[in-house]
Amino acid sequence: MNIVFIHQNAPGQWRHVARHLAASGLHRVILIGKHRRAEIPGAEFRVYTVDAKHERGDSAPSAEAYANFVAHGLAVARVLQQLKQEGFIPDVIAAHPAWGESMFAKDVFPHVPLLHHCEYFYRTHGADHGFLEPASLESSMAIRARNTGLHVALAAMDWGVSPTFWQKSLYPAEAQARISVVHEGIDTDMFKPDSQACFTLPNGIVLTPEDEVVTYVARNLDTYRGTPTALRAAARLQGLRASARVLIIGGDGKGYGSLPDDGRSWKETLLEEIDLDPLRTHFLGRLGYDDYLRALQVSSAHMYLTIPFVLSWSMTEAMSTGCLVIGSDTAPVCELIRHGENGLLTDFFDANALADTLADALKNREALRPLRAAARATIVSAYDQRQCVPTLCRLLEDLATGALPPRDTETISLASTS
Repeated sequence: MNIVFIHQNAPGQWRHVARHLAASGLHRVILIGKHRRAEIPGAEFRVYTVDAKHERGDSAPSAEAYANFVAHGLAVARVLQQLKQEGFIPDVIAAHPAWGESMFAKDVFPHVPLLHHCEYFYRTHGADHGFLEPASLESSMAIRARNTGLHVALAAMDWGVSPTFWQKSLYPAEAQARISVVHEGIDTDMFKPDSQACFTLPNGIVLTPEDEVVTYVARNLDTYRGTPTALRAAARLQGLRASARVLIIGGDGKGYGSLPDDGRSWKETLLEEIDLDPLRTHFLGRLGYDDYLRALQVSSAHMYLTIPFVLSWSMTEAMSTGCLVIGSDTAPVCELIRHGENGLLTDFFDANALADTLADALKNREALRPLRAAARATIVSAYDQRQCVPTLCRLLEDLATGALPPRDTETISLASTS
């Protein structure tokens, strides 16, 4: 097959399936992205360029946000047109539609099937909007306008995949009938427990699974991923457990939510009000995969908090590594974690409950070991890339030959057991 994968940060969620298809030597795989990211052996990379006048941040007015969406679509259309002029005709195109890149794919290649990664459809009620603070009429109208581009994307797609049932449920009913639940897959051979693992802190202290280590991971330390609750819980925990160390992994950028009014990072703002022990609190920034994995492997308890929003890879990777995940009782976390069976759940806003649960987990590590094994089993049984990638490959092959799954198909993977 000739396959095009489109993602602003290509390969993005297509990384495992793109790598698998490129490695086979049987397909021509082309990645289209805004920036040249990690190379995939055997795959070609094309970069698209958006006109500078159309570049806007998330705070852009609705009309300008839509113009930005269109601009990204035009930029990718130019790359697709160039491929067409070179004689390349894809059998199938797989894209993430959130930024508009696939908007005009069907105009360049009208007869080529289009698969979308349906990660998130914004709602004025029942999801992220209004969860952290009361929603205003203006913000609700902005959400509706923001979905305009996604409606265009849904009209163009032949089929879609969502990583969780909850994320699928956010989409309009007509679109849900053309969306299957297939996670992108976790590398369970890489993310696995290791009783001999060690993690060296910047100060030279070496941590092992025998130490009391609490981990927290977010791409950026922000409100969407519960950083305020996590840091407040860490401070209380340190008063309850004299030996507990807390590893905070993540950057200081804007993240998904907004920054404090003064423009500083949430880390700076929170450290002014939260009394954390500097000798037992370790802000590690963003880590490379090897260090990140070792941190998970020495973790005694792992905090994962999110408002109702997209599920982070870090939670599934922590579960695959056999971490005891203490998550927020929010969607889609509770789709994977069953309290007391394969992890523990607490209220997203309740730092005291989180701290007390962490302290209990550190005190009763041996008794809670079965939950860690069950967490890994959950990922191996339904979210392992060895299952998810072949499922995605079959879907791509079916689309390329004109075969679509039956409408209203709940899932075409083993994720139905989750």
